[in-house]
Formats: sequence, C-alpha cells, structure tokens
Amino acid sequence: MTRPQLAEFMRRMEPGSVAIIPAAREVTRSHDTEYRFRQDSDFYYLTGFREPDALAVVAPGREKPFTLFVRPRDREKETWNGRRAGVEGAKERFGADEALPVEEFDAKLVELLDGAGTLYYRLGGSNPELDQTVIRQLARMRAMGWRKVRPPQTIIDPATLIHEMRLFKSEEEIKLMRRSADIAAEAHREAMASARPGMKEYELDALIEYVFRRRGSAAPAYNSIVGSGANATILHYVDNDAELKDGDLLLIDAGAEYEGFASDITRTFPVNGKFTDAQRDIYRLVLDCQEECIRMVRPGVTLDEMHQRSVEILTEGMVRLGLLKGEAPKLIEEEAYKKFYMHRLSHYLGMDVHDAGAYHVDGQPRAVEPGVVITVEPGLYIAEDAEDIPDRYRGIGVRIEDDVLVTPEGFDVLTDKAPKQIEEIEALMKGSRQ
Repeated sequence: MTRPQLAEFMRRMEPGSVAIIPAAREVTRSHDTEYRFRQDSDFYYLTGFREPDALAVVAPGREKPFTLFVRPRDREKETWNGRRAGVEGAKERFGADEALPVEEFDAKLVELLDGAGTLYYRLGGSNPELDQTVIRQLARMRAMGWRKVRPPQTIIDPATLIHEMRLFKSEEEIKLMRRSADIAAEAHREAMASARPGMKEYELDALIEYVFRRRGSAAPAYNSIVGSGANATILHYVDNDAELKDGDLLLIDAGAEYEGFASDITRTFPVNGKFTDAQRDIYRLVLDCQEECIRMVRPGVTLDEMHQRSVEILTEGMVRLGLLKGEAPKLIEEEAYKKFYMHRLSHYLGMDVHDAGAYHVDGQPRAVEPGVVITVEPGLYIAEDAEDIPDRYRGIGVRIEDDVLVTPEGFDVLTDKAPKQIEEIEALMKGSRQ
C-alpha cells in the first residue's frame, strides 16, 4: 500500500517525470564500527523504509510507479548486523511496485530515466558517489541519442516539493509529535525532581535518555544540553561534565525522537530547588517574553514579527534590570540586545529538530498556517565576565522553549506538561526532596 506522503508527492510531480530519492548511508565512527544509523528524513517521510543504502525511484504514470532498490537478504550479514527486509519485504511491507537489489541500480538507471522530461534529484547532497553515477549515466544517454534514448532535459531538487509537504503536519503526524513532546516533558520533570548539588551534569543527561528509551523513543532528537552555572550561557554546550553547585541554575535543552518526529524543550531551574532574587529577575523576564510570544501564534503571523516582539520585550526588561543602558528603541536599532540575546526566537519543528520548509516566500517573511509546528524559545545569556552590569546577574543563563502547533483558531502548546512557572518548579523540586 502506497504511503499517503508518497502518493501526494507523486501528485505534485510534473507529468512524465522521475524522482530518485536516496536513503542515508551508514557512517563509520572508528575503524570497523558505525554510528547508530538514522534514516534520511525525506526518504523515510516518503517510504517508511528504515534501512541504509537504499534508493527510491518514483515515476508517476508508469505501470510500476514506485521502485525500491534495497540490500538483498544475506544470512551471513544478517547474523552479524541484523535482519533486512530484502527485495521481498520491500514489496510486501513497504508497498513497492517493484523491488531490486541496490547493486542493480546503475545498470537500470538508463531504462528508468528514458523518456522522462524532468528528473527530480538533489545534486550536491550527502552522496557524492550517487551524484557521479547520475551524471555519468545522463552523459551516456545524451551520447546515445542516435538510438532514440531520451534523457531528462530538466533537473529539479525534490526538496522543493517534499519540504513544503513536510512543513504541514497531518493529524497522524501531530499525534506522533504530541507523543514525542509528552516523552520529553516527562524526562524534564524527572530531571527537575532528581537534580541535587554535587551531581554531575552527565548524570541528568543519562537520566533523560533513560526516560526517552523507557517511553519508546529511539534516541534523543539532538545532543542534549545540560548546562549548570555559567555553562548555561553557552548556547550549544554539550560537554555535560561539570558538577552541579548549590545556588546555580541548570539549563536543560533536550528533546526526544519518536517514530521519526522530534520534540524540543528547554527548561531552566535552580539546582537546589529555590530561585534567588537575581535568578527570578532574569527568569521572570524570559518567561513573560515567551508567554506573550506564544499568545501571538495564529495563522497569518510571521516568525519575524514574533522575534521582533521578543527583542522589544527583552530589551525593555534589560534596561529595567540595568543590563543595558539607554533608550530601548535606540538599543534595538543598534542591536545592543545581541550581547545577551543572540539567537532567533523560533524555528520549524518536525522530523528534524530544525525542520524543513521555507521561511521566506518571494523574498518576504512567510506567515505560519494551521498544521505548522514551531518552537518559541527566548533566552538571556549573561557571561561571567560581562562588563558594566550588576554583579548579581553575572553567569546566569536562562532559556525557556516550548513546541507550539498552529491551529485554525490560534495555537496549541504540545509541551505544556513540562513545568515552567516558578511556583510549579519549586513545588515539584521541594516535593521530590521530601
């Protein structure tokens, strides 16, 4: 049975065209060991096939419009590295109209491309060897013109179609994203309940991944950030090896991957369970900003509009707290806020944590529409050696991030099970200590 995503992709392709979509390949970690395999998002989205080194050829209008080239069954290799679907499984379990060993792709390529006016293929992708195969066979076809072989005249990046499709989540995909969000929220709650002075950041990193796996997530959606104290002011801190200290804040940015879909949550909380006055000042400013920006989410708003509002709120707040000096409009014009708020407010979320989809259309910021999922994640990062600021704020990093579905009426916060109100956090941590 053809996946709905593949059927829709074929509907959007130009008549008489052919698409070649490669799977991801295994990547060597060291010597003869590989990194844990993760399928290419576009390939998995269209086919549901999880194995490496496969190729999908899609040709709507032909007798057999969906062909999968896969690794054949091999008893010895399967004994070492696990079971394969094989040619038979590609047809029976994944709906391929035709399935062939991947080793036959090169020899079949001219036949597959002959007569197609347009080839959908992503040149310059992650598989340069495949690029060379396609280029070589196209050149060969052009040289065979006297034999009435007709090579494609146009090459189009299939991502122009696939990524637009991926931007809008179906009801089934929203269910998977909600489940991913619930798993990640549970992990954040357990991290809050377990954090203690004297622990190492990696202990909570391990706890988070344990909760992910216990609840059915295959892996984290990205490298988890567990940054305590001044480590929270490093945006992509992933060492996760420092000791948690009494009086410090702890920033955790961690999301689960569930059935190919990501969640992305950041929470910041005190290691000892109680915010100091200075920490409350920064945290409350970031939380107020985040909540107002979430309330802006509705069809028609742009991510640029939301980001600009976050800049205004945080800049005005930083002036009040003495982190910046001057008039807010002038400071915004000079981008002085970037000293403490240097990233964007939002990004798309889906199969990839920074998901597919165009942010601009015809050179203009794109408005969000129902079915789109975004993050909302303001933050302030005040370095230990920041100059000309009140001493009490040095070394404080706060980010608060939720995953938000755009609905016809407005928004739905998928990650609302992860506590973020000061009172909620302190109550949860106090209860865990009793």
